Amino acid sequence: MEQNNYNGVLQKPIGSGFNATSTTADAIKGIDLTGKTAIVTGGDGGLGLEITKTLTSAGATVIVPAREMGKAKENLQGIANVEVETLNLTDPASINAFAENFLASGRSLHMLINNAGIMWTPLQRDERGYEGQFSTNHLGHFQLTAKLWKALTKANGARVVNVSSSGHHFSPVIFEDINYNVREYNKFEAYAQSKTANVLFTVELDKRAQQFGVRAYALHPGLILETNLGRHLTFEDLVGMGVLNSDGTPNIQAEAAMKKIQKTKAQGAATAVWAVTNPQLQNIGGVYLEDVEIADYNPNFYDSDAGKKSPAGIPGVAPFALEAEAAQKLWTMSEELTLTKFDI
Repeated sequence: MEQNNYNGVLQKPIGSGFNATSTTADAIKGIDLTGKTAIVTGGDGGLGLEITKTLTSAGATVIVPAREMGKAKENLQGIANVEVETLNLTDPASINAFAENFLASGRSLHMLINNAGIMWTPLQRDERGYEGQFSTNHLGHFQLTAKLWKALTKANGARVVNVSSSGHHFSPVIFEDINYNVREYNKFEAYAQSKTANVLFTVELDKRAQQFGVRAYALHPGLILETNLGRHLTFEDLVGMGVLNSDGTPNIQAEAAMKKIQKTKAQGAATAVWAVTNPQLQNIGGVYLEDVEIADYNPNFYDSDAGKKSPAGIPGVAPFALEAEAAQKLWTMSEELTLTKFDI
């Protein structure tokens, strides 16, 4: 029977037995990935590197697509069963070439982790004129998934994981002006709509793909200060977010709140590892995960605006990220913007 998570109908915790402090070692325990193949975008750094290490430790072969081959090979040095290939998620020709090379190998693709991303960047556009965060975080991964579709269906039980963020709460996808051609650019809202797109893509992909044995998941990894994603933040941004006071001193309350939920890389990557490997999720998909569990869905909490001023972020998933009409509309628009027919 076909499932869908439109409007959060499947968005209920299942009692995974894990929690916010669970690590990748916990999530992979007892899992044998011998003979399995994974692709992890951004798998040469940050959370992606933790995911790559964990999957290979369980026997999987991991292909890491990277823009900077030299840097990627250096970061992955000494890790067995890793292959590095060239990929630029904002370049359609690069995406097609990567996918064609993989398909030509004849291998099945058991795990696709769409992890690479950029965050809170100044306005930048790809060669098509598309806003950079939306182009990198969503459109590139949409096209990549579409082009790898045949390999995913060959796996007889593949999973696609889209790494989103609790930051998605701060903006739905603004279909009327996704690329900021009219409205004033806001780097926080641009990031948020790209992360909402990750969730909407997951909802629609799982609905369409499950009949072919492919399931999809979106997730919030947590607050991991070890990564370098916030490097574009200015002093004014930090004051506006409540991290710093106007005189430059730390906001003690905000600092305490962040410390309570801060995760290590191994903890932050655990949800992705669980999503892509654990049999607990065998018969469910299209859901948003956090803390190695299916996240709560509480529209009333979201509507109350609770937590929107907190640097600690908002738990759960926003109602607009699970809307059926928005998920379907994003799919069609993504096909149009990438000139890619993802016909499932």
